[in-house]
Amino acid sequence: MEKEIRDVVIIGTGPAGYTAAIYTGRANLKPLVIEGVQPGGQLMITTEIENFPGFPEGINGPELMSRMRQQAERFNAEFAYGSVVEADLSRSPFSLTLDDGREIVTRSLIIATGANAKWLGIASEDQYRGRGVSACATCDGFFFKECSVFVVGGGDTAMEEALYLTKFASKVTLVHRREEFRASKIMSLRAGKNPKIATILNVVVEEILGDGHKVTGIRLKDLRTGEFIDHLCDGVFVAIGHAPNAGLFSGQLAIDDYGYIETKKSSTETSVQGVFACGDVQDYTYRQAVTAVGSGCMAAVDAERFLESIR
Repeated sequence: MEKEIRDVVIIGTGPAGYTAAIYTGRANLKPLVIEGVQPGGQLMITTEIENFPGFPEGINGPELMSRMRQQAERFNAEFAYGSVVEADLSRSPFSLTLDDGREIVTRSLIIATGANAKWLGIASEDQYRGRGVSACATCDGFFFKECSVFVVGGGDTAMEEALYLTKFASKVTLVHRREEFRASKIMSLRAGKNPKIATILNVVVEEILGDGHKVTGIRLKDLRTGEFIDHLCDGVFVAIGHAPNAGLFSGQLAIDDYGYIETKKSSTETSVQGVFACGDVQDYTYRQAVTAVGSGCMAAVDAERFLESIR
């Protein structure tokens, strides 16, 4: 029996994936969207979004994702629960295998699998995530006006987060497990010159302290002495990097040194013709919901033009 060949399949259901579904749906391409293990992406664990245009009073992440999904469904996007466990991009049409054994064949593919923030992996971090623990200063810094916050990390991301947080917080403390920061000299200098930023080196986070509802402090372990020291604070920002969900395509698509899918300049096209990438899986720089939406639109338009070119 001959398999049905789809015009476009979208992997991922964050802002980029949903937007790609809306645009390809409106183009009458009848997109199939593979939802993945966390439908809605990272915004499903974001309590309040105040910087997404069109919502002056703010909107919580799950509600925004629900609205995007409904809009995609309005334009006849089809959703399939599950994850892609195997992809063959060596020839067109492309073949995808889901975790339940289903095989899907498609003429074009939009990858919107996102990236996950790296976390410390301690229980109290999970307990207070969204209640004082965050991995995105741009998303949540506004909620910490005149507060004391800690930033965990030693690279450029940590410096950027700390500097951004000084716009709101009264004090920002950078903590790092090594003797010196890994960040570039220019970023380290900028952070060092800011009077709101303090640093504590050679320590690891042992526990994030709270009252059951919100963060109230942080417990650090001094790696030189083994001593535990508690500090009062209102928030903890984890800035130890992001891991793009691109492993499935390793060896088939061009991927940069940080694990992000490479796309052509002013395009979402990858190193394989007919395969497009959008959102955090290819965006190392911005990593915002609104930029993911923009690149989802671009990927949909690129896919539509590609399909027109091969008909």
